[in-house]
Amino acid sequence: MEKSCSFLEHILDAITEHIVVIDNSGAIVFFNQAWLCFAADNNRQVRKNWLGVNYLEECRKAALMGEENGNIAAAGLEKVISGENNRFYFEYPCHSEFEQRWFKLTVTQFETRGERFFVISHLNITDLKIAEQEVQNLLRVDGLTNAANRRYLDEFLAREWNRCARYRQPLSMALIDIDHFKLLNDTYGHQRGDDCLKKVASVLKAISQRPGDLCARYGGDEFALILGNTDLLTAGNLAEKAMREIRALKIPNKNSPVSPTLTISIGL
Repeated sequence: MEKSCSFLEHILDAITEHIVVIDNSGAIVFFNQAWLCFAADNNRQVRKNWLGVNYLEECRKAALMGEENGNIAAAGLEKVISGENNRFYFEYPCHSEFEQRWFKLTVTQFETRGERFFVISHLNITDLKIAEQEVQNLLRVDGLTNAANRRYLDEFLAREWNRCARYRQPLSMALIDIDHFKLLNDTYGHQRGDDCLKKVASVLKAISQRPGDLCARYGGDEFALILGNTDLLTAGNLAEKAMREIRALKIPNKNSPVSPTLTISIGL
């Protein structure tokens, strides 16, 4: 029997998933080697022996330190211990100073010799989350210009509108139209037209770098800028800067009645 227990412990220590087992009170009765590394990596008190440490209390301590995930984990675990739920599942970010990380926390229960115990596992799902983010980014980006697409513009504008309203901050929006873009296409060909769109998008993206800003392709030759916490005067200055920088590109548009080089018009 002892050999079987030792064999099982070696197996659990070889598993990369971070595992602890707790009793009804929340006290840890088993942990694997991966759990020690997980706790150390997440700035928990370095211990060689976690037996008897109350996992629920550790979650609450994390919540008191400002980690909202601690409250969510504790609440979910308590519902499983009370019998309200059979299982608890929670995905959460746990970024370090040097990298982004995500974990999946799962709580399941089992009974042996009339006692109930609860297995808590933390699985690193960073690769999966990064892949999901890349897919989401592809869905949000215009394939030609690498600016945001119209769909994401609508989502971002709604979110930024609510945020600025909540904090009583100004919000500006600029609609940009390339002057006589059809003439440029007809004169130089669609490949030159595509190159023009890319260059315009690059200038506009450089102007909208803050978290509350967004550059999006609004239509064929139209772009939009969302400028969070930006009043009309500041937005006007940024619009003038964009027009100057587009002129400075000196992209030929010889048949345009406005200018022999590319220009844009902006509404705020």
